[in-house]
Amino acid sequence: MEKTTRWTYVPLLIFGLLFLTPFLIMLIGSFIPMKIPAGNPFLWFTQEEFSFANFLYILANAKFIKWIINSLIITIIPVFSQMFFAAVLGYIFAKKEFPFKEVIFWLMMAVIMLPSQLLIIPRYIMFSEFGWINTYMPLIIPELWGILGVFFVRQYMQTLPKDLEEAAYIDGANDFTVFFKIMLPMAKPVIATVGTFAFIGNWNDLLTPLIFTTSEEMYPVTVGLASLLTKEGNFGVEMAGSVLSFIPTFLIFLFFQRYFVKGIALSGLK
Repeated sequence: MEKTTRWTYVPLLIFGLLFLTPFLIMLIGSFIPMKIPAGNPFLWFTQEEFSFANFLYILANAKFIKWIINSLIITIIPVFSQMFFAAVLGYIFAKKEFPFKEVIFWLMMAVIMLPSQLLIIPRYIMFSEFGWINTYMPLIIPELWGILGVFFVRQYMQTLPKDLEEAAYIDGANDFTVFFKIMLPMAKPVIATVGTFAFIGNWNDLLTPLIFTTSEEMYPVTVGLASLLTKEGNFGVEMAGSVLSFIPTFLIFLFFQRYFVKGIALSGLK
């Protein structure tokens, strides 16, 4: 049994290295001032030109700091908003009874089946009428709540025992107390998951800001890097920008990882 278990790590290790290879190429390439990728990527670090020149170039010449600020604005607000609405709506659909609850919920889920690209033209026409083009509004307002997050929280809260709620009601607690004092703390792992997905999705979004922003001052980091590649055509500079863009998502994952671990531990106790 032990030998079989050991051999199962071999394909996992191989697949892990395969998935890690693009990241290593990005990381190594960011330190090499080359216009096009040439040679063996795993030998780039042996070159004498290994330096921080690409990072210094971006910080000195591009509007990278402004792009980062724009990305933070259009990401952080939807993240907290989606976490809140997912928690509230997930609790309502999981624990409360009202007419046509299931019909309303699955109609909401049906919206996920629509490709977001189909809504680009109607949204552009509507936002143009509002005067929102080249502002933060079309990048924030549609992302204030996410249907998929509601689904995750609802499925998780359905697994929580009803005994805790009933005991709280017997003690005189109202719905707000039950939600904020009992359900919300127990749902931290799934809410953290919703927040992580929301952050990654909004931070890495390219299509939406590409359509609704028209000036470099309003570009988020994804569009800014794409425009920088068009102007410079420099592989090393692009990889350095990608590394800088990757850091916030990596830190967010590290921060929320403890909640994932806690969620696994709680699941094991049930």
